[in-house]
Amino acid sequence: MAASIKKQMWRKFKRNFKPSALFRFLFDPNLCIPVMVLLFIAEFCVSIFVIKKIKYTEIDWVAYMQEVEGFINGTYDYMQLKGDTGPLVYPAGFVYIFSGLYYLTDYGKDLQMAQYIFAGLYLTSLLVVFDIYRRVKKVPPFVFFFMCCASYRIHSIFILRMFNDPVAMLFLYIAIDLFLADRWSLGCLMFSFGVSVKMNILLFAPALLFLLLVTQGIIRTVKNLTICAIPQVVLAIPFLLENPWGYIKMSFNLGRQFFYKWTVNWRLLPEDIFLNRTFQMSLLLGHIAVLLAFVFIKWRRYLPKIDVTSFKKPNIQLSPDQILLPLFTANFIGMCFSRSLHYQFYVWYFHSLHYLLWSTNLPVVIRILLLGIIELCWNTYPSTELSSSMLHLCHLVTLIGLWLSPAYTTPKKATTVQKVD
Repeated sequence: MAASIKKQMWRKFKRNFKPSALFRFLFDPNLCIPVMVLLFIAEFCVSIFVIKKIKYTEIDWVAYMQEVEGFINGTYDYMQLKGDTGPLVYPAGFVYIFSGLYYLTDYGKDLQMAQYIFAGLYLTSLLVVFDIYRRVKKVPPFVFFFMCCASYRIHSIFILRMFNDPVAMLFLYIAIDLFLADRWSLGCLMFSFGVSVKMNILLFAPALLFLLLVTQGIIRTVKNLTICAIPQVVLAIPFLLENPWGYIKMSFNLGRQFFYKWTVNWRLLPEDIFLNRTFQMSLLLGHIAVLLAFVFIKWRRYLPKIDVTSFKKPNIQLSPDQILLPLFTANFIGMCFSRSLHYQFYVWYFHSLHYLLWSTNLPVVIRILLLGIIELCWNTYPSTELSSSMLHLCHLVTLIGLWLSPAYTTPKKATTVQKVD
């Protein structure tokens, strides 16, 4: 009886409650643009401050410049391209982009110019991510503060370290924004450009394939997969003509060993286990098993059925959530089972964590706590047994939250959804 009275009182309160302008400014996902504008201005100022006041630390920039300098000087054999940190291990798109940066920064010597370029890259990435969140209308505006000014590590990756990971992720987010705008072919082209900079973008590929089959049908899926493949071949032509096996072996080396000293997620294990091939294979099998569980149990229920008997384009238009949730989930599963996460890899999933957590039924306090602990783990250098263990625990809680997400547990509605741009 008391519970029934409480429910009636709560319904009456919701009917009569009229949120203030400040409340809506902070908590209404439909009014996110003002907060985004303010945070973008703040981030512009923070970026300038970081460049002017915080000392640059060299990690990979010089090696990048040495690697592309060999290409500029006429070396097209990938087995011969190397820098201080070792051989070149990124695909051809990386070479062209960083060759451009080589010239824009006085042969890599003008570090401040490079930092300003990466600050522009960061702000551009933020605009694209904001547009993705604007379309989805799920995350309350106050959460964007945790995406922007609150993360030291993200500013470091972009502006103080100038890694290639943010370049690849910018292409990825542009691709996702195009998918949300129903521009699948152009989105696949951007996706391919991202892969041409760094292979981690392939973590999104299983979900993209599933979405293509649902929205485009078999024939158009083949067409879009061809769009994904062509840039990889065209960009690599000089290297394939010189030494095709050397290029494939070095730029798409899935068996490459990582250095234990840089691992963020596996410090809780001894180095011999970390380097053990059986352990690494078990992670791969775990990754595949969890991914398949989401594909066949969650995504098949969440998304319209794939009609393998028809070669026509389905008359289906997915909601932004139906596109974004599988893509971000697939990438997150890959992060959970990664053989090693280095500090710059944080940018691989940082901007998606807020959406993923707000797709769960976890209490808001727990979601914010998870964001804070994950940030703390990525800022612990060198990583410790505690920081690695806490990172895995946060990943596990988030993954369970996604598995139990209302989006996946609520029966799927109509197969054709009116898209709101």
